[in-house]
Amino acid sequence: MKRTCRILLTSLILFCCIPFVSAYMINNVNIDPAGALTPGQRVSVTYGVSFPLINGKTFESADTLDMYTDLANAKWSIVKIETYEGVAPIETPLFNQGGPRAQVSGWLLEYVDRELAIRVTLDGVAPDVDKTQNKTILSVNELDSYGKPILTTGYLQEAIVVNIADINNAISVADSNLQVFRTHIDEKYTIEVDTSAAEGKYNEAKAAIDSARSQPSSQYAAAQTNLINAQNLIAEGEKTLDQAWAEKAVADAQVPITNVNLVIAFIKPNISNTDSRLSPIIAEREVAAGIISTANDDIFAGNYDRARDKAQEAYAKGNQSYTDALDLQKQISEGFNPLGSIGKLFGSGTLVIIIGVVAVVLVVVGVIIYRKRSRWDELG
Repeated sequence: MKRTCRILLTSLILFCCIPFVSAYMINNVNIDPAGALTPGQRVSVTYGVSFPLINGKTFESADTLDMYTDLANAKWSIVKIETYEGVAPIETPLFNQGGPRAQVSGWLLEYVDRELAIRVTLDGVAPDVDKTQNKTILSVNELDSYGKPILTTGYLQEAIVVNIADINNAISVADSNLQVFRTHIDEKYTIEVDTSAAEGKYNEAKAAIDSARSQPSSQYAAAQTNLINAQNLIAEGEKTLDQAWAEKAVADAQVPITNVNLVIAFIKPNISNTDSRLSPIIAEREVAAGIISTANDDIFAGNYDRARDKAQEAYAKGNQSYTDALDLQKQISEGFNPLGSIGKLFGSGTLVIIIGVVAVVLVVVGVIIYRKRSRWDELG
C-alpha cells in the first residue's frame, strides 16, 4: 500500500514538472504577390494563429509567440480575438509595430475559460540580394522563458528573391551556347552531314530561351525551368550532331569498299585460280570492312570520336584496296589483248611514229614507181 502511494506521488510530481506546450495553429495564410519576388517589391501577408484549449488553457504565460520576417521595412498589425461559449467573438487590437520581429507575450495569450486567436497583418518589401536566394517571408515559433524554441514544428514560409542580373546572365549564357551550337550545325551541313535532327533540337532550345526571356520576375521558377530545358536540348542536339557526323564518316568509308567489290567481281572470272595477285587485295578489303564494323559498334556505344577515327582508317585501307584492284584489272585487260605485244604497241605512242615512217616510205616508193612507168611510156 505504501509502495503504491509512493508511486502515485512520484507520478504526480513528474506530471507537474512536464512543461506546458501549446498547440497553436497557423491558418488562412495569404501572401500577395505569390511566387518569386524582386528587390523592392511590396509584399502583404495576412494570417491567423489559433490557440485551442489544451489542459484547460490556451498558452503558457511564461512563453512567447515569436514571429519573424526577412522583408525590409516590415510593419506588423496584431488583433486578439476572444471567443466565449454562446457569445460573439470579441476583437481587441494588441499592437502595431515595425521591424523584422514581432513577439506576443504569453501573459496576453493565456486563457483558461475561452478560446483565443490572433489575426496578423504584415507589410514589407522584398530585401536586396546580391544573388538569387530564398528569404523568409514568415516564421512563427513558441519560445520558452529562455528564448529557446520549444516546438520543433514551427511554421516557415519562404520565397525566392530574384537578383535580376542572375536571370539576365543565365539567359546570356544560354544564348551563347545556342550560338555555338548553331555554328556546329552550319559546319557539319557544309560537309553534307545530316543535320535535320540537330536543327529540331536547336529550334526547341531557342523557343525555350525566348520563353524564359519573356517571363516576368515573379515567374522566376518558370524561367529557370525553361533555361534548364534549353541547356539540355542544346546538349542533346550536340550529341545528335556528333552521331550524324560519325555516321557520315562511316558511310564515306564504305564507298571504296563497295567499289573494290565491283572490281573484284570483274577480276575473279578472268583470272586463274593459281594467280595470287588478287589475294592481298581481298585481304586488305576484309581488314577495311572489319574496321567499319568496329566503327559501327562505337556509334552504337556512343563513342563517336572513336568511330570517326576508325572510319578514317577504314577509308584509307579501302581506298588502297580499290587502287590495287584497279591496277590488277588493267593488267588483266591488257593481257587479254588479241594482238598481244602488237596490241600493246598500238596502245603506245610508238605507233604514231611507225605509222609516220611507213607513210613516208610508201610515198617515196609510189613516186619512184610512177616515174618509172612514165619513162617507159615515153620510150614506147
